[in-house]
Amino acid sequence: MNTQTLSLHHIIKEPSIKKEKQPALFLFHGYGSDENDLFSFASELPEELCIISVRAPYGLQPHGNAWYAIYFDENQGKFSDDKQAIVSRDKIINFIDEAIDTYNLDASNISILGFSQGTILSYAVALSYPKKIKNVIALSGYLNEAILKEGYEANDFSHLNIYCSHGSVDQVIPVEWARKAPIKLTDIGITTSLNEFAVGHGVTPQNFYQFKEWLQSKI
Repeated sequence: MNTQTLSLHHIIKEPSIKKEKQPALFLFHGYGSDENDLFSFASELPEELCIISVRAPYGLQPHGNAWYAIYFDENQGKFSDDKQAIVSRDKIINFIDEAIDTYNLDASNISILGFSQGTILSYAVALSYPKKIKNVIALSGYLNEAILKEGYEANDFSHLNIYCSHGSVDQVIPVEWARKAPIKLTDIGITTSLNEFAVGHGVTPQNFYQFKEWLQSKI
C-alpha cells in the first residue's frame, strides 16, 4: 500500500494478524536513500505489526533523500545541519501521531527502527518524546545530544526499550561514536548495550535475526 495523504511520504505493509488497534513499526532510512530501502525487512518481521516506511523530507540531487543536510567545509570539515535535524525530529513525531489516527494504530505500542541518519533521528525522537515510543532499534548510528529536546534528561524513560547495533569496521560512522550511546542511555536510566558485528556500514543476517527476536519479545 502506497500513500501520500499524510505529511510525509510513506509505504505500508498491513498486518496479517489483525487486532482492534495494531502495534506499529516505523522505518527511517539513512542519508541518500528512500523508503524502499528498509522496507525489504518488512516481510520478515512480526506479522502483527503495521509497518510504515517513511521517506525523509529533503530531496538530494540526483536522487535520494535526507533527514538533514551534511556539509563539507574547508575549515570545519564534515558537519551536520542540526537545526534541520530538529525540524525533522518534530516532523517525525507529528507524522507518527497522524498515522496513529489514520491507520488505527495502538498508541501505546509504537516501535521505531532507524539506519544511520535514520537512527540519529530515532534516538532524538524517542528521547525527546519517550511517552510516544515503546521500542527503538538503532542500527549503525549514534546519539547526537544537540538535536534532543531541551531538558530531555528529566523525562520518564521507564517504558522505553532500546536495541543498538553497529558494524565494528564501519567506515562511515566510526564504532567509537556508537559506543557512547549505551553509556549515555545508562546515565538516564535506560539499560542497553551495543551489539557489534564484523561488518562495515550495513546489517548482517545475524544482526537482523537478533533485533527481530528482540522486537518480538517487546511488542
